[in-house]
Amino acid sequence: MADIATSAPASIPAPLWRRHAIALVIFAALAVVPFIWPERYVLSLVGRAMVFGIAALSLDLILGYGAMVSFGHAAFLGLGGYAVAILSAHGIDEAAISFPVAMLVGAAFALVTGAISLKTRGVYFIMITLAFGQMAFFTATSLSAYGGDDGLRMFSRSDVFGTRLLRNETSFYFVVLGVLLGVYLLLRAIVGSRFGRVLRGAKENERRMRALGFDPFRYRLAAYVISGAICALAGALFANLTLFVSPAYMSWQRSGDMIAMVVAGGLGTLNGAIIGAIGVLLIEEWLAELTQHWKALFGPLVVLVAIFARGGLVKLIDRGAGR
Repeated sequence: MADIATSAPASIPAPLWRRHAIALVIFAALAVVPFIWPERYVLSLVGRAMVFGIAALSLDLILGYGAMVSFGHAAFLGLGGYAVAILSAHGIDEAAISFPVAMLVGAAFALVTGAISLKTRGVYFIMITLAFGQMAFFTATSLSAYGGDDGLRMFSRSDVFGTRLLRNETSFYFVVLGVLLGVYLLLRAIVGSRFGRVLRGAKENERRMRALGFDPFRYRLAAYVISGAICALAGALFANLTLFVSPAYMSWQRSGDMIAMVVAGGLGTLNGAIIGAIGVLLIEEWLAELTQHWKALFGPLVVLVAIFARGGLVKLIDRGAGR
């Protein structure tokens, strides 16, 4: 056996470009969109899809790699949006200030709610995150000074170091694309690090990780805080995209949409989160043009993906490529 083991050829890892071929295609395709379809409608639609791609990436970190099913994740999106809009209402339009503040608000909310939620697992974790999400939703509806139920409108996009970079549609598009790429690379580095391996190990066998001397709670809480900060960043971009923020950003339906994006794209892949966000939003847009009852068609589509594309669209693409 030893001879066989020593004589067996060592597996040769696939070239770097092939291992990241899906990501390369995604970002290359997104980069050429403004040159092929420079219309404002298309840039806004794809920009929205990329913003939700950032939010879906943040959810994939805790859901795909940590098995934390958060039904209140949209709260971070809303908190990020409200942080930017409220600062703008008070005359602070500088993104170098408002965006970090938005991320800090999201991280602080994640730290407090995560420290409580992560004491539980399974359906109890889902219920507690849902409760915190609804708490944020109803708090936003009670903010009468900032629009209450009607939401809060921004009169202009944030400045970037005193410039109006974000007010140009094409520039804003590329800024969002740059943030999406930065978040993707950051999360790719995190999940490939020792931290990411411990997070995945705790997902597979928590008892074993404890026996090895790791505290899964601390790693999960850290991942939850990182996820909340990134999702709040997506909320800050979304508020700038739409120039509007409302309690609906934080609804549990929005959290459900994010989960559908990650699951449809492929859990624990990162690429799948982006593909799922873009696919879901484009299909929503297409179905909404066909009928006002588009949700009745969208539901069965999600069911078909769940049945025939186990592992999500990324797995389907891998099968098609013979990998």
